[in-house]
Amino acid sequence: MPQADDGRRTRRGPGRVRRIGLKAAAGAIPAAAAAALVAVSLSGCGGGSQAPAAQSATQQYVVPPVSVSAAQAGKLPQATTYATIPAAPADPARFATTNGLVVHPLAAQIVYAGPGKAPIAVLPATELGAPTWVPVVRTGAGWDQVLLPSRPDHITGWIYTAGAKLDTRHTSYLLRVNLAAHRLSVYNDGKLLGAWTVAIGAPGTPTPTGRTFLLALLAPPDPTYSPLIVPLGTHSNALSTYGGGPGTVGIHGWPDSSVFGQSVSNGCVRVPATALQLVSTIPLGSLVVIS
Repeated sequence: MPQADDGRRTRRGPGRVRRIGLKAAAGAIPAAAAAALVAVSLSGCGGGSQAPAAQSATQQYVVPPVSVSAAQAGKLPQATTYATIPAAPADPARFATTNGLVVHPLAAQIVYAGPGKAPIAVLPATELGAPTWVPVVRTGAGWDQVLLPSRPDHITGWIYTAGAKLDTRHTSYLLRVNLAAHRLSVYNDGKLLGAWTVAIGAPGTPTPTGRTFLLALLAPPDPTYSPLIVPLGTHSNALSTYGGGPGTVGIHGWPDSSVFGQSVSNGCVRVPATALQLVSTIPLGSLVVIS
């Protein structure tokens, strides 16, 4: 199991990539009136100022964002697992993988329907007590299209990156859940780290399909069925609420191993202890493809 290197890299300019470390510490579920704790170790980015690039005929035009006042921003929904953002564009490729780019807003960022289009939400710097990390599914000049953790499932938004306060990195991890096989497989740089038989949603409360991502790492203060819970950026299609939350689907353990290989959950993926231990070390924002 990787310890020092979590597969997340910091982009520091063309040809300059440096690895960094990430550690996750125990916290508690907000719905249980406690906070989630996730410790992220950041290495120093920067490396000196750079001279502005010279204007040229080949320089790509960057579409400017629509201006949003503080008052207007205050009326936009927060792009969290609790929100519904009906104006958000759909994921253009629901089952595709990405190149591993993930972004973390160091300050709240306006989310747009597209480059130069209307604002639709605000992406906060934290989510469920942890730093917000979202996968990039498409890039353009001065813009990134990212997956959002809000309802309806499989939605995206565009973030203006030119001059924005963003931490952009790369994660080499990929999680795949094969519902028909009741199988969770975890990869790093294309190498299979492990595969486990798991429990998935019952017929009346199925596990949602499509690509999503690791949203947070929670540790209940008095766990009843799992010492850790890993919420995903997706929701149950059958339950609008569950346990005081918005029906967020996650990965977690289960004390009775007889459930593995069965379709018995309320939508979450129940995994063995060894699988949960590995998943809890994987960087937030890493892609999960459920099919």
